[in-house]
Amino acid sequence: MDLDNRHCVPCEKGMPPLTEAQLHGFLKELRTSWEVVTGKSAGWRIKKEFTFPDFRHSMLFVNKVAPLAEREGHHPDIYIFYNKVVIELWTHKISGLSENDFILARKIEKLTLD
Repeated sequence: MDLDNRHCVPCEKGMPPLTEAQLHGFLKELRTSWEVVTGKSAGWRIKKEFTFPDFRHSMLFVNKVAPLAEREGHHPDIYIFYNKVVIELWTHKISGLSENDFILARKIEKLTLD
């Protein structure tokens, strides 16, 4: 699937979210572990906690994620807890997961792996 070289594309309302089989196929393409969670008002989401030495490093990471999300036109939910940053991805328009979520997850991973 080569998520590294893909870009997010706008989803259209009414598009179906990924099936469970598709979701697990995309999870295998990620280099680190992302947790699959069920949202309170929507379907599946993927979530990852990143740990840093301190708040400054957490904010440096978030400040790298923000322009990346803007370029891709796909925006994660970001939670900051001193030395931890939790990223949650899902596609609001379809109330579930799309390929875009995995494309952005892979690009976010690269920020910490490269």
